[in-house]
Amino acid sequence: MSAAFDAGTADRRRALPSIDRLLRHDSAQALVDAHGRAPVVEMLREMLQEHRTSGTPLAEIDDGAVLASCAQRLANEDRPSLRPVFNLSGTVLHTNLGRACLPEAAARAALMAMTCATNLEFDIETGRRGERDDHVEDLLCRLTGAEAATVVNNNASAVMLLLNTVAARREVVVSRGELVEIGGAFRVPDVMQRAGCKLHEVGTTNRTHLRDYEAAFGPRTAAFMKVHASNYVVEGFTAEVPQRELGELARSKGIPFLIDLGSGSLIDLAMFGLPPEPTPRAAIADGAGAVTFSGDKLLGGPQCGIIVGSRDLVKRMRANPLKRALRVDKIILAALEATLRLYLDPERARREVPTLRWLTRPRDDIRAQALRLLPAFEAALREKANAKVEVVDCMSQIGSGARPVDLLPSAGLAIAPQDRQWSAADFAAAFRALPMPAIGRVHKGVFHLDLRCLDDEAALLAQLPRLVMRKAAK
Repeated sequence: MSAAFDAGTADRRRALPSIDRLLRHDSAQALVDAHGRAPVVEMLREMLQEHRTSGTPLAEIDDGAVLASCAQRLANEDRPSLRPVFNLSGTVLHTNLGRACLPEAAARAALMAMTCATNLEFDIETGRRGERDDHVEDLLCRLTGAEAATVVNNNASAVMLLLNTVAARREVVVSRGELVEIGGAFRVPDVMQRAGCKLHEVGTTNRTHLRDYEAAFGPRTAAFMKVHASNYVVEGFTAEVPQRELGELARSKGIPFLIDLGSGSLIDLAMFGLPPEPTPRAAIADGAGAVTFSGDKLLGGPQCGIIVGSRDLVKRMRANPLKRALRVDKIILAALEATLRLYLDPERARREVPTLRWLTRPRDDIRAQALRLLPAFEAALREKANAKVEVVDCMSQIGSGARPVDLLPSAGLAIAPQDRQWSAADFAAAFRALPMPAIGRVHKGVFHLDLRCLDDEAALLAQLPRLVMRKAAK
C-alpha cells in the first residue's frame, strides 16, 4: 500500500508542468507584461509547490487553469492597500476615511508637482535659492489678514513648533476648560510638554475669567494661549474670556497671544447657513500673534498645519530646527496653493471645494438622489437577501472634531433584514466588499447609507450586481 501511494505521488509530481512550459503558454506573456517576469515565476513556483503537497488529482492540473489562478493571485497582490471608497457614513470629514477630498484644481496641481521638477526653493526671477513658504504665504496673508505665514505637516506639529519657538523652558497660560484631547489620544498638555514648555492652568473646567490670566502672569510667562474646543461643548453655567480682551491683556504684558483653532475655516460658514466657526482672520483682528489650524478639515485642502501671525514670530519659527523636520513637500504646497486660490471667491470655493459643497448640500437635493437610487437598491437587495430598502431622513455630522453637536439635515437609504438569516452587520460587510467599498453605518439593527457625500451615483449603481452576501466576521 505504501509503495502504491509513493508511486501515485511520483506520478502526480511528474505530471506537474514545468515553469518553462508554463511560460511558453499563450497566456503567459500577458502576465509577464503586466507584472514582470520575476513575480510571475515566483508565483508559479509557489503554486506548483502547493500542488505537490496537496494531492491534487492529475485531471485538475491544467496549464491554462494554473496560469489563470496565477493571474488572479497576482492581481490580488497588486491591489493597492490605500483604496478609494464611497463615504456614505454620514460624517463629512471622516478621519478614518482620509478627511477632506481635494478640489479638482488641487489634484491637478499636486499631479503636476509629482511628475515635474518645480521651483520649490528656487526664485525664477533672480536665479537664487527661494523659500518654499513663498508659494502660499501671500495667499494666506491675504485670506487671514496676517503679516506672515508658514506651513508644516499637520496642526499638532504647528502647535508644537509654535510653542517650542515662543516658550521653550517657560510657561504658557491656558484655561483649564481648553485642555482638550484630540483624536488618537493626543492631548494639549502632552503637546506642550513635548514642545519643551510648562503648562500653567487657570480657571475651572466651566468658567475662566480675565483676572485668572492676569493673576497667572509672572517672570516665566511666555504667552497666553487659547485653544478652540472644537470637539466638545460645555453648556450651562459657563464663562470664557473673549479673544479681544485676552489679546489686549497679552499686549499690555508684552507677551504674544496664541490661538489654536484646530479645524478653523477660512471663511464665515454662517454665510452658507452652517453653524458659525471662528476664523483666522477674526483671531488676527483680535490681537493674536499667531494662529494655527488644519489644512485638511474645514478648509478642505491637503493635510498640513498652517501658522499665520506676526512677521517676527514666523521668522523665528522658520529659524527653528524643528521647522525643517516638520516641513511639507512640493506636492502638499501645490495642492494647498490651488485650494487657497479658490477661497479668493467664497462662492467659487463653495462650488469647487468638496468639503464645502457637501456641507452646504440641501436635504431636498440629497433626498431626490435617494429616490433615484431606491429602485435599483430594492431590486438588488430583494434578490440577494430579501431586505427592505427605504428612503429615510437622517442627520449628518461635520466630523474631525468640528462642531460635534451641530448636525446637518440629510437623507439616505436604510436597509433592514427581513429574516433571521441576515443582520445589518452582514449588509455592512457586503457593501465594504464591493470593488469600491461603500462605507455606511449600522444603527439599531438597520444599515444606513447617508448620501450627503455621494457625487458619482452611477458608479455606485454599477457595482450593485457584484454585491455578494456572506456572514460578517465576528
